[in-house]
Amino acid sequence: MKTSMKSMLFILTLSLVIFACKKDDKTPTPSDSGDTPPPNEEELITTVVLTFTDTTGLVAPFTVTFADPDGDGGNAPTTHEEIHLDSNKYYNVSIQFLDESKTPAEDITQEIEVEAAEHIICYAPAGGINLSVLRTDTDGTFEIGLASFWSSGAASMGTLTVVLKHQPDGKDGTCLPGDTDVEVVFNIHIN
Repeated sequence: MKTSMKSMLFILTLSLVIFACKKDDKTPTPSDSGDTPPPNEEELITTVVLTFTDTTGLVAPFTVTFADPDGDGGNAPTTHEEIHLDSNKYYNVSIQFLDESKTPAEDITQEIEVEAAEHIICYAPAGGINLSVLRTDTDGTFEIGLASFWSSGAASMGTLTVVLKHQPDGKDGTCLPGDTDVEVVFNIHIN
């Protein structure tokens, strides 16, 4: 009887040691905890910079900047430049998105390039402006818009809305799906 009692005690002790030392390799999933997965953290975009290069090379490249250091809401933008273009000209345009709330400033453009299949930049001229904008870069399937070709017509005035869309669940080449990361309306003059 002593031997069977010792055997049972040994087995019980051994099972407790094994149970106590077992690692829990399972990481909780949203269905386990009832929570939803954390969303893709949005970057703060405080600054949008458009760089214009005249295709003839006769005019020096120039930039147009929008800056709102505290982001959407809060204080008014500190810089909101207008776009001035010559009539009947062609421009290659690049766009840069920055978070200048950090030191040094973070270039969000690099993240957009890496996640090109999830982003599109939309350019919407309005108000009678004689301007066409064509996105010239792609993610291999759809256009992105970090690079574009602008064609100005006769003298006119209007606005140009620039929208960066994040489309992780269905980029389709249009500006309809997804969330707006930043939207800026520039006044534009063609002289």
